[in-house]
Amino acid sequence: MTFVQLIDCKTSRFEEMDQLLDRWVEQTKGKRTATHAVVGKDRSDASHVVEIVEFPSYEEAMRNSQLPETDRIFREMVALCDEMPTFTDLDVMRDAQLNTDTARRFFEVAVTSDDLSGLTGLVEEHYRGHDPANEQDVLGLDHLRRELDEWRGGFDFTFRVEDHIAEGDRVCTRWVWKATHRADFLGIPATGKDVTMTGTTIFRFGDNGKIVEGWWEYDRLGLMAELGALEPVDL
Repeated sequence: MTFVQLIDCKTSRFEEMDQLLDRWVEQTKGKRTATHAVVGKDRSDASHVVEIVEFPSYEEAMRNSQLPETDRIFREMVALCDEMPTFTDLDVMRDAQLNTDTARRFFEVAVTSDDLSGLTGLVEEHYRGHDPANEQDVLGLDHLRRELDEWRGGFDFTFRVEDHIAEGDRVCTRWVWKATHRADFLGIPATGKDVTMTGTTIFRFGDNGKIVEGWWEYDRLGLMAELGALEPVDL
């Protein structure tokens, strides 16, 4: 079970505290078990600082605390605090990565929704899509629906999500697309072939949690080869 420790302290020496945390990161490289750390400063009290450190489990957190570097840095941190810091140990009961969930839902709707109306709650009306296969960007939600409908008209397909990686307002999704070519697509008559394509999509999210921009990279050349649409090259 994921474990989080909250370290709550007051300090008038924040810059020194920040440098101290940098030293801990450097000195514990390859040994620490912490996976994520966030430091926040209270907007109403600049001396009030909270650090949130995430670990894979409570046991891993205890291993981390037993590192000599962690013990040394802790003692130096206490010296920088105006008073003794407090610690709160939390077992994570829910970890909802909302943008990641929206990105996952996008690929589900692209496959299962009859009319793509489900995209309305996921994608902003002024969405902009970047695809190297297109001469111009996709502009707007309606344009995105038309693009998806072109693929849906030519193939029965599924997306298998391999990875979601989230940072800030962006989510990167690595996916595998499996399809049967059942109708004309870009002037290529139906072949009935089962085809596979890999790709990566980066979505940028707006303040309201909807997708506002997307960057698509996928093996379109490989798909054309599987469909027999490429002329053989004489060597």
